[in-house]
Amino acid sequence: MTSEVFGRTTGCGELRAKDVGHEVSLAGWVHRRRDHGGLIFIDLRDRSGLVQLVFNPAKNPEAHRVADGLRSEFVVAARGLVVARDPAMVNPKLPTGEVEVMPSAVEVLNESLTPPIYVAEATDTPAVDETTRLRYRYLDLRRPRMQRNLILRHQVTMAVRNFLDGHGFVEIETPMLTRSTPEGARDYLVPSRVSPGRFYALPQSPQLFKQMLMVSGFERYFQIVRCFRDEDLRADRQPEFTQIDVEMSFVKQEDVLRLMEDLVAELYAKVLEKKLPRPFPRMTWRQAMADYGSDKPDLRFGMKLIDLTEAVRESGFRVFAEAAAGGGQVKAVVAPGAASFSRKDIDGLTEFVKTYGAKGLAWMAFEAAPAAGQGATAPATGGPGAAPEVRSPIAKFFSPEALADLRIRLGAGPGDLALFVADKPAVVAAALGALRLELGRRLNLIDREADRFLWVTDFPMFEYSQEEDRWVAMHHPFTSVRDEGLPLLKTDPGAVRAVAYDLVQNGIELGGGSIRIHRRDVQERVFDALGLSPEEAREKFGFLLEAFEYGTPPHGGIAFGLDRMIMLMAGAETIRDVIAFPKTTSASDLLTGAPSEVSGRQLSELGLAAKGDQG
Repeated sequence: MTSEVFGRTTGCGELRAKDVGHEVSLAGWVHRRRDHGGLIFIDLRDRSGLVQLVFNPAKNPEAHRVADGLRSEFVVAARGLVVARDPAMVNPKLPTGEVEVMPSAVEVLNESLTPPIYVAEATDTPAVDETTRLRYRYLDLRRPRMQRNLILRHQVTMAVRNFLDGHGFVEIETPMLTRSTPEGARDYLVPSRVSPGRFYALPQSPQLFKQMLMVSGFERYFQIVRCFRDEDLRADRQPEFTQIDVEMSFVKQEDVLRLMEDLVAELYAKVLEKKLPRPFPRMTWRQAMADYGSDKPDLRFGMKLIDLTEAVRESGFRVFAEAAAGGGQVKAVVAPGAASFSRKDIDGLTEFVKTYGAKGLAWMAFEAAPAAGQGATAPATGGPGAAPEVRSPIAKFFSPEALADLRIRLGAGPGDLALFVADKPAVVAAALGALRLELGRRLNLIDREADRFLWVTDFPMFEYSQEEDRWVAMHHPFTSVRDEGLPLLKTDPGAVRAVAYDLVQNGIELGGGSIRIHRRDVQERVFDALGLSPEEAREKFGFLLEAFEYGTPPHGGIAFGLDRMIMLMAGAETIRDVIAFPKTTSASDLLTGAPSEVSGRQLSELGLAAKGDQG
């Protein structure tokens, strides 16, 4: 509550040179205090920014006396005259840097203990561990950077609503308590008191409800909605997250991609004042996996994967030859300027790829040809000094001509390092795709200022789960199948392609969507390919199948991860920095202590017992 004496006439960060000579009333937090042997300088902060207050004992001794007792994060109100700073003391880094306020009165509205977090951010401010930040989140959120992030989130959210409203979309809320359905991550379950032994599920997404809304004839729906998934967490995952959820009737893939690209471009233009290159490039899933080993490639640097399977099929290096003969692949990435990597460096990279299933990592370092008379390792060609020399433990298995051919295929020059993985295609993609990103970071190849967007299309409809020993949907089971894939649903599910698409930004999946199935017979065939019996399909999705018999229009849509979008726009390292009250990687809320135990009475009302209490 601000002072009843002063009120507040303006925000601290709003004062400018035009305000010189005006009396103002301010309120906020003490950001910094500096005592210069008589004069006391206070940086006063509110949400709008900060301004310098100057207390002069000769001009106002009472205000100076109060200022002498002010400490960091005290809440104060002040009234005084706006004056121009001495030209030599102007702070060009501060929006209010041309002016300061000479208070005639100041009042302490609330004192503060010494904060466990440095709210005043500076280059010499000690780093605060994330556990402390989350435990005292209300203090962490006072920090200017965190306030900027959440204000950016608000601006983006409003811009999304305005854009979609301007394009005929209707915002409709869908239920938070719904039915548990198979596929996807684990559900968060909510026991029902009035139906003992039965459970609601918190929605992983509004997928089925937005399809119902298309059946209902709304044609264009959107929602900025909370979703819940009980899955292992990482920097860009939270148990509860926010989606920009969009669905449209009577559209094809091109309609969705074009409109959503317009949305993203408008967000960047209006909120960040940044013009994105258009149109966004497109790449099929198959091409992305072949060139980058990932369905969300980071295009801010090069280093494509190079397929050498046929080139080494008849080589004398048994690891390569056996992989090629056994239906595997041999691929490489070329790290520019990395020929100087030590054996320890390469051993470290070998251990790195093993975490992705690779058995090992072969390498070739291409070095400048030695001067005449200095000797050489295995030459890449027979011509004197015509090509880099090859330093590698596997060079002895290749003829000079084969080495020269490999170098040409690799496009390697003096100083480059080629790294090879030979294994099953999925292992090669995972290992080299991750290695490419690791090298991009180590070699500082990534343009941190760039925003590279990419549409990835033509995803497989299914992927085989070794854990479940069956086919599962790569996106979800309501994704439309390309017409040519319908006959393959029964005979070759792995060859079926979906009308699905993802928007990728800087190697992070920003959003994904598809054209949906809108006919019951096709949906039942997809359920059958997933191993769902007709009885199971009716029990889990009977309401959807029934709706498809009442004139369901063709429809499709997309869902963007709002948290990820804001993280990228803000230049943050984790989505926890753009969510007001996030959970830790163990899904704990350090501020409130959730999850917590509940009383036996509450459990009894639900017909439940805590683990260990049974019997």
